[in-house]
Amino acid sequence: MSAAPELISPRSARVSAARRLAKRNFRGKDRLFLAEGPQAVREAAAHRAPADGTPTLVELFATVDAAERYADIVGEARAAGARVHLTDETVIADISTTVTPQGLVGICRFLDTPFEEILAARPKLVAVLAHVRDPGNAGTVLRCADAAGAEAVVLTDASVDLYNPKAVRASVGSLFHLPVAVGVPVEQAVAGLKDAGVRILAADGAGQDDLDDELDKGTMGGPTAWVFGNEAWGLPEETRALADAVVRVPIHGKAESLNLATAAAVCLYASARAQRAFGGCRTVTPS
Repeated sequence: MSAAPELISPRSARVSAARRLAKRNFRGKDRLFLAEGPQAVREAAAHRAPADGTPTLVELFATVDAAERYADIVGEARAAGARVHLTDETVIADISTTVTPQGLVGICRFLDTPFEEILAARPKLVAVLAHVRDPGNAGTVLRCADAAGAEAVVLTDASVDLYNPKAVRASVGSLFHLPVAVGVPVEQAVAGLKDAGVRILAADGAGQDDLDDELDKGTMGGPTAWVFGNEAWGLPEETRALADAVVRVPIHGKAESLNLATAAAVCLYASARAQRAFGGCRTVTPS
């Protein structure tokens, strides 16, 4: 590809519009967010709104070198109807929120799902992030939920913005794989999930119930929502009181505790295994 860059000046109107999406208030106003790097852009180009098939990727900024290196991704972006801008490293650095940009920055439509739609789908495994403020942790938990086969993630109204660039990067594309509801009060989230037949487990290091004991008792094979709390202070008492059980991950060694994302991975995979065991809610019964 020998094309010269089309957008040189960081003062370009399109570049300015992209740059402002690094700020939450502009993301909310425009209902657009940034997806950086080849993995995120590839996932965005493939994603469509479930309701009407609207492409998620709106625009793509790419350096000439990146457009050559990731020609397949650029082609997918164009096929999805995205406007592709060839530019230079200066412009990409101006838009990007990373220290070492990879040459591709996409602008995407918001893709959060109404909480009512998540409930209507009768999910079997859900991660609820209550008062989670760190975007990296939020994105990593979303990635864990995706890997464990969860059907949905819920971010409560006191949690970090789903479209924070750090959260988007930490999800490593999983943001585009499963429904995510945002801004749901924790009381509403718990009540709605309970009404949908989902058991609520609060993950807390001081929990009365031990995860190993729950697995041994065979109580984790049904539809389950795990509620994960703030990185520093965990779940407040009023949130723990909403759960059917407060469960701790056992510490068999000398570690003081587990960080949020690690604990979430352990809990979600424990549920995923129990649900796929004989008698679990995902067991396939021969006809």
